[in-house]
Amino acid sequence: MERSLRNVLVVSCGFLLLFTAYTGLQNLQSSLYSEHGLGVATLSSLYGAVVLSSMFLPPILIKRGGCKWTIVGSMCCYVAFSLGNFHASWYTLIPTSILLGLGAAPLWSAQCTYLTMVGQAHARRAGRPSPDVVNQYFGIFFLIVQSSGVWGNLISSLVFGQTPRQEAVPEEQLMSCGANDCLMATVVTNSTQRPSEQLIYTLLGIYTGSGILAILLVALFLEPIEDSKQKSDGEPESISESFSSTLLSTFRLFKDKRLCLLILLPLYSGLQQGFLSGEYTRSYVTCALGIQFVGYAMICFSGAASLCSLLYGKISRYTGRAVLYTLGAATHLSCITAFLLWRPHLAQMAIFFLLSGLWGVADAVWQTQNNALYGILFEKKKEAAFANYRLGEALGFVIAFGYSTLLCVRIKLYILMAVLSLAMLAYGIVEHMESRASCKDLAAGGTGQVEEEEMQTEM
Repeated sequence: MERSLRNVLVVSCGFLLLFTAYTGLQNLQSSLYSEHGLGVATLSSLYGAVVLSSMFLPPILIKRGGCKWTIVGSMCCYVAFSLGNFHASWYTLIPTSILLGLGAAPLWSAQCTYLTMVGQAHARRAGRPSPDVVNQYFGIFFLIVQSSGVWGNLISSLVFGQTPRQEAVPEEQLMSCGANDCLMATVVTNSTQRPSEQLIYTLLGIYTGSGILAILLVALFLEPIEDSKQKSDGEPESISESFSSTLLSTFRLFKDKRLCLLILLPLYSGLQQGFLSGEYTRSYVTCALGIQFVGYAMICFSGAASLCSLLYGKISRYTGRAVLYTLGAATHLSCITAFLLWRPHLAQMAIFFLLSGLWGVADAVWQTQNNALYGILFEKKKEAAFANYRLGEALGFVIAFGYSTLLCVRIKLYILMAVLSLAMLAYGIVEHMESRASCKDLAAGGTGQVEEEEMQTEM
């Protein structure tokens, strides 16, 4: 097997095991720990820490420890969060969620940097266009990783499926579900009993074991890779100078107009994921069906996102990324409109799974194309670019969970629609800028070639 593909599969399987645990836990936070808003506060603290981490840690850790050991160390933070859930309280969930947040940005930045470098190295050896290989590797990665939502949610659904169901949901409660949920009503929005402590501990034990296996897999089998730029740098550099320059590299990249315009893409990615794991699981699924259906609904999302990630990675070379972005935007706008108009009801169970599946079809666009886009446009500053990407995405999560208990679901859907529209407009401007730059490069290359041919003719 090609070494580069083997490494892609190792890191992908490691993330699969890790996020089988984390995805399941995240989707249950707002429903399982709804008392006094503990679940939402946990997620807010988590992504607030991701914002701080994205500003400072990724370039430093990747440069000092390399991509492989940055991934391993960050994975340990995720396992700590799983352990914190064994005794859920403000004193355990908040600190461990902050620790996870500090590790999340380096984890994803290291992964994106690693896949980009492996893809570019393979492209050089095979004589293929670099964007095509990078897109393909990201497609393979997200095919595997997005399926973690299937396994994580399936595990939670099977475990919590043993919880007895209460009586049918009264019509008065259904009136406050969906877009009408303003969280001001005193209606109880959970039609199931809380799972027993034994079931919760069983689930957490499975999740913790999965995280530990992820750490061992990456630590033992992932080959380290170094940036050729770092290899060729033989001049000594003072520690303080290196630290400050690396620290500021994340912010210096904002001088690039393209990054300033593209920041809305990761911001929307965080907002839409926050809506799905917060509002959709609580205000739609749990409110109308019960907590044991959360996992099944999210399986449809994860399955669709996983399959589409592989599909987009393969067809992007033929369609171009603009077509895929248009598809993603149109799909999410349609889903948002449906969420605004639909009144959730137990008799319409198929719609719960259909909408979550369509949401995954569009989410696969943001996950595969956003990462590939940043890796291609900012090839020489990959670590700083991906740190900025995680910063924007984490900020979207923080905003989503921050206003979770303050705004009606309907208002949140209007916010999603507005941010998505602005993000697509900004993305279109960047594509236009790139198209003009490519035309200028072709024109300059063509002029140089004509001059060279004239010189050869004269000789």
